[in-house]
Amino acid sequence: MTAALLRLNQVSVQFGAHVALRDVQLSIQAGERVALVGANGSGKSTLLRVAHGLLPASSGQVQVASTVRQAMVFQRPHMLRTSVLRFVVWGLWLQGVAWRRAHAQAAAALHHVGLHDLAERSARTLSGGQQQRLALARAWALQPDVLLLDEPTSSLDPHAKREIERLLSDWLSTADTTLLFSSHNLGQVKRLATRVVYLEAGRVLADLPVDHFFNQSLVHSHPEAHLFLKGELV
Repeated sequence: MTAALLRLNQVSVQFGAHVALRDVQLSIQAGERVALVGANGSGKSTLLRVAHGLLPASSGQVQVASTVRQAMVFQRPHMLRTSVLRFVVWGLWLQGVAWRRAHAQAAAALHHVGLHDLAERSARTLSGGQQQRLALARAWALQPDVLLLDEPTSSLDPHAKREIERLLSDWLSTADTTLLFSSHNLGQVKRLATRVVYLEAGRVLADLPVDHFFNQSLVHSHPEAHLFLKGELV
């Protein structure tokens, strides 16, 4: 087995008296597409933020290979008070890309997501779906080894959801990018993921290939996940 790009070793996260993650053990290999599922408050967003270095672990270790580049797209990405093009350029420039080269890479990224005609528009005037595409363009321009997505389509209308999924599918089919994402949309999980991690109350209770996760035998091997899939989770 190749070395993991990302590993959480007995990671716990606590906010005061609330334990958001409990002894999470998770290893992500290159090329995997891992979906995090579970009810609200199960720890999905916390796990993503810890994996991306935005939150410290209260205990345990987060290990990321030294050569790995990561990018994260949030459920509601924050739009800077700048143009669509500059929004992507700034992300590249802060990573050390020369200004002129950053402009060229940003323009290519906008073309990739179909926003090149809106390059000079204020990023804050875009629709929700367009803002999510812009956030993906910024991540795509960074050419990450690991892409982290936190509920990337939950606040979008059906058309915008399909467009974001199409962009992600195209990206993953042409780039050597590892995906770690959270989603309440189980259809989306089936379409995008190769592996599913089920969380409940901050614990990982199931970690299975996507076809095994949606198999009826789950009722015996992972009863909590089975109840979640049936919509009967207490």
